[in-house]
Amino acid sequence: MHSVALLTASYAKDIERFSLLSESIDTWLTGYTRHYVLVNDEDVPLFARFASDKRVIVPASRYLPKWLFALPPALQFISKRRVWLSLLSSPVHGWHIQQILKIAGVLNAPEQRVCILDSDNLFFREFDVGQYAGAEKTPLFVTPKDIGADHPLHGLWLRTVDQLLGIKGRSFPADDYVGNALVWDKDTARAMTAAIKSATGLDWVLALCRKKKFSEYLMYGHFVANSPAHLATHRVTEASIAVSHWDDTPLDRPAIEAMMRAASPEQVALCIQSYSSTSVDDIRDVFRLSSRDRRAPSLAPDHIDDAAAFVVPKTR
Repeated sequence: MHSVALLTASYAKDIERFSLLSESIDTWLTGYTRHYVLVNDEDVPLFARFASDKRVIVPASRYLPKWLFALPPALQFISKRRVWLSLLSSPVHGWHIQQILKIAGVLNAPEQRVCILDSDNLFFREFDVGQYAGAEKTPLFVTPKDIGADHPLHGLWLRTVDQLLGIKGRSFPADDYVGNALVWDKDTARAMTAAIKSATGLDWVLALCRKKKFSEYLMYGHFVANSPAHLATHRVTEASIAVSHWDDTPLDRPAIEAMMRAASPEQVALCIQSYSSTSVDDIRDVFRLSSRDRRAPSLAPDHIDDAAAFVVPKTR
């Protein structure tokens, strides 16, 4: 078995959702060594209360190059999004920085495998992530042939990924590797960044800053798919361990409960995208994560009838 870490890139506006994620990890997860939480430097004091023997709060500057630095919030008069200034590229927004931090976090983790968890994920039943992520082959989640050439987001991201990795002759529809609670192998991530440098002639961070419109998950998945050696070290699966709501429609409590009914026995995590503006309090109430005992929530799939899958198309 390989050592397994958890990794989350978060920031102040997501702190309540991260609080729910961390609580669910502490309640339900085993089999990992550390949970690395990468946040903007000024957010470190806000996240300090989550630090523990198994959870480490890491300032973003530890993994970002010196030529890339955050514009102080007080100076951001125009953009509503957080901005990083670069001496070598045009400005970079916070979403791109989070993707870069995820890659850097995997490269710098002492562990061989890393399960990447965004702040809007949570776990709702017991799960040994070490058994899942640390086995001989790394699980690689894929939705086959799900990206059409005209897809407004994923199609654009994939074309950028192809440029970054030097992949030629792209055909559509293409496989989609975007998902939740995804597992990366450190050696594979290192080879991926080396491929970016080989294809672009640039350090991988600079190459990403100059391209911008990419997806870290598509990049890892398509790097593996186009490398027979690395594909052989992965176990490709179409079964996600998370049931997900990718739409921007807010969910009420009955809708959250419906997601629970849709979860298969193998699904241990839930993702309700933060841009849906679903109430964190409603999510917490449904899953009863604030209770002191470790009983499964009353709406867990073991206690309810089957229902149709409550999963909408990905827009991330």
